[in-house]
Amino acid sequence: MTLISRDQDVVTLISVFTVTSKDQQRLVDLLVEATEEVISKQPGYVSANIHSSLDSTQVTNYAQWRGREALEAIFRNPDATLHVREAEKLAIAYEPHLYEVAFTHVIA
Repeated sequence: MTLISRDQDVVTLISVFTVTSKDQQRLVDLLVEATEEVISKQPGYVSANIHSSLDSTQVTNYAQWRGREALEAIFRNPDATLHVREAEKLAIAYEPHLYEVAFTHVIA
């Protein structure tokens, strides 16, 4: 379960892929497959949330990990890097950035 809170001991990887409209669903499917088959089985994995823009030009993956080391280890996994390379082929641009939660506000 994704929980956005400053109190969580997680790091967040937000990856934004710019795509053509014909490749948006293909990229979503590839990211879902990678998450279900490889990524989610790695130590330190918490959650992944894949978003497709309504204008069909972007796909964003919001993924949480139990620490930077766990996240970095995934990029040394050959099965995971294979999926990343395939995703990069579908994207016009790919911008991954690592984040920590700075603030949240919720209306109860």
